[in-house]
Amino acid sequence: MFLSVTEDLVRRRAEHNNCEIFSLEEISLHQQEIEKLEYLDKWCRDLKILYLQNNLIPKIENVGKLKKLEYLNVALNNIERIENLEGCEELKKLDLTANFIGELSSIEALKYNIHLKELFLVGNPCTEFEGYREFVVATLHQLKFLDSKEIERSERIQALQNYPEVKQKIREQEQVYLLKRTREKEETQRRMQEKKDKKQKQVESELWNVDFYTSSTYYYSLQDKEKHQEEGDGKQETWRTAEDDEEDRRFWEEPTPYTPESRLETHRYIEQKRRAKDDIRESKKREKPLRTLITAEGKVLNVNVPKLYFSLKDDEENNQIILDLAVYRHLDSSLLDVDVQPTYIRVLVKGKPFQLVLPEEVKPDSSSAKRSQTTGHLVVSMPKVCKII
Repeated sequence: MFLSVTEDLVRRRAEHNNCEIFSLEEISLHQQEIEKLEYLDKWCRDLKILYLQNNLIPKIENVGKLKKLEYLNVALNNIERIENLEGCEELKKLDLTANFIGELSSIEALKYNIHLKELFLVGNPCTEFEGYREFVVATLHQLKFLDSKEIERSERIQALQNYPEVKQKIREQEQVYLLKRTREKEETQRRMQEKKDKKQKQVESELWNVDFYTSSTYYYSLQDKEKHQEEGDGKQETWRTAEDDEEDRRFWEEPTPYTPESRLETHRYIEQKRRAKDDIRESKKREKPLRTLITAEGKVLNVNVPKLYFSLKDDEENNQIILDLAVYRHLDSSLLDVDVQPTYIRVLVKGKPFQLVLPEEVKPDSSSAKRSQTTGHLVVSMPKVCKII
C-alpha cells in the first residue's frame, strides 16, 4: 500500500489560500510520507512553487500540465531518472538533491524547459561519474547554475568541445551503474522473500506451540499456573521490550546498500514500530483497571482523581455540611455528576471520580448542588440527619 497526495491533505496545506486549491500558487507537501505523485496537475493548475522534499516519491509524474510552475523541489526522494517535465513551460528552478539518479542521460528531457536556469543534482549517484558536470553543461545550454555553482562562458565552450568524448564516457558509466542497480533490485527481492519465509515459519511455529501447550498431554498444576501468570504479568512488558530491542539490533546492524528499496524498507519498518507502540499504548488505556472507590469489605475510600482543591465546612448554624469543590470555571455543568449518599459524596468531573467520606450522616434527598456565580466552584449543601438540640 502506498501513500498518495489526497485532496484533504492539499486543502489543509492551503490554509494561506483559505483552503481553496484551484487558485493555489504555492504549496508545501514536504515530509508527508508521499509515495505516489498524482492529482496535483488536475487540482492546482495555477501552481508556481511546489515543495515535495523529503518524501518517498520514486517517479516524477502528473505535474506535466502545470504550465505556470516555476520552482519544483523534490529533494530527498527515491527518484532514479528525470522525466515528464516537458509540459512545465515556465520551470526555472529544479531541485533533485539527494535522490538516486544514475541515468544521467535522462537530463536531456530538460532541453525543452527553455527557461530552466538552476539545477541541483548534488547527492545523486550520477555526480560521481567522470565528466558529470561537463556533460550537464554541454547538454543544457539554458542553465546558468549547476549545484549552486555558476556556469562560466569559458566552461560551456570547453564542455561543448569535449561533448562527444564525454558523452561516450557517461554512457559507459551509466551502463555499469544500471547493471549494478539490477543486481541490487534482485538482491533486495531475494532478501525480502527470505524475511517473508522466515516470518511465515515463525508464525507456524507459534501456532504449533499453542496447540502443544493446550493439548491434554501438557498441563500446569493450578499452583504453577497462578505463579506463572503472576510472574508473566510483571515481566511481559520486559520480555516484549527485550525482543523488540533484539529485532531492532538485527535490523539496524544488517549491512544493506543505500538504495531506494532500502530507504523505503527503513521507513516502513520505523512506521510499523511506531504503530505497534501506539497500539500497545491504546490497549493499555482500554485495559486500565477502574479505580477502587469502595473496598470489598464495604469501606468507602477518599479519592481525588481530578486533583481539585476543596473545602468541607460544618455549618452548625444551619445544621448542614457544605462541600466547596474548585472545579474549572469554564467547565460545562453537564460534565459534572453529583451523587450524595448518607455517609459520603461522589462527584464525577469529566468522568474522573472525586469521593469524600463525610464526618456525619446527611440527608441525600434534601441535599442541593449549584455552581458559584463568582468562582465557578461546585457548592453542595447536605443537611445533617441529627437535629440541633
